[in-house]
Amino acid sequence: MIYASAEEWHNAPHKRVVLFAMSGLGKTHMSNLLRDTGAWFHYSIDYRIGTHYMGEYIVDNAKREAMKVPFLRDLLMSDSIYIGSNLSFDNLAPVATYLGKPGDPARGGMPIDEYHKRQEQFRRAEISALLDTGYFIDRAIDLYGYPHFVCDTGGSICEWVDPDDPTDPILTELSKHALLVWIKGDEAHTQELIRRFDRAPKPMAYQPEFLKRVWAEYLNEYNKKESDVDPDDFIRWTYAKALAHRQPRYQRMAERWGVTINATDLIADASPRAFEGLIGRALDRKRL
Repeated sequence: MIYASAEEWHNAPHKRVVLFAMSGLGKTHMSNLLRDTGAWFHYSIDYRIGTHYMGEYIVDNAKREAMKVPFLRDLLMSDSIYIGSNLSFDNLAPVATYLGKPGDPARGGMPIDEYHKRQEQFRRAEISALLDTGYFIDRAIDLYGYPHFVCDTGGSICEWVDPDDPTDPILTELSKHALLVWIKGDEAHTQELIRRFDRAPKPMAYQPEFLKRVWAEYLNEYNKKESDVDPDDFIRWTYAKALAHRQPRYQRMAERWGVTINATDLIADASPRAFEGLIGRALDRKRL
């Protein structure tokens, strides 16, 4: 780790962290608060994915839908209108919409083969965006003069790494530049995330092997054909399984590559000063 103790962390002229956790536990909120101090550069992995690595996929998909409407098709073909993605740190819906859900197209789903293709596109994009972290750390200093840096990762980071491999390319690259920090939720947080997701299910990225397994289990358990699957029902059914699948992976990432702070502590006082204190205490615990 680039900081060996709380003293090193607090005295560092350049504080650099990579936040990871399940979506909904405060990564982006904390990153926004740090950015608002004027001293921290906020690098959003999901924003980088949507603007740089998947922007063309997203816009082409919107154009494909527009081309089905004769009025819009004529305007597009004559270059009278253009379609773009209005992506922002606070609105990542274009990425989620493109990723989509598998199941009955009449209920907003897509064929499983197309879903796998988009999942693979996202996997490659997220890995590339994570590996860009060092470039953005340098850019934040050289171009803007920000002394500190926070990388706000997506919840699926744990799907593409092997925390037990000391040569894992993603974790090795990230840990060269920044301190990996897991925001750990407890059982109450997990149940709240499940309730929140049940009210408004959103597309997710899954490890390919995990997705193949749960898709087969769902079809078998409910005796469904692929074209009969209710997309929202499938991702609701899968969500709790995804949380259970990710939790030990996050834990091994923190144990072997970084430190852990508790979501409860972060929520109790989400100020930048308190955040820095939590990391300092986590570093000291790591030394014991």
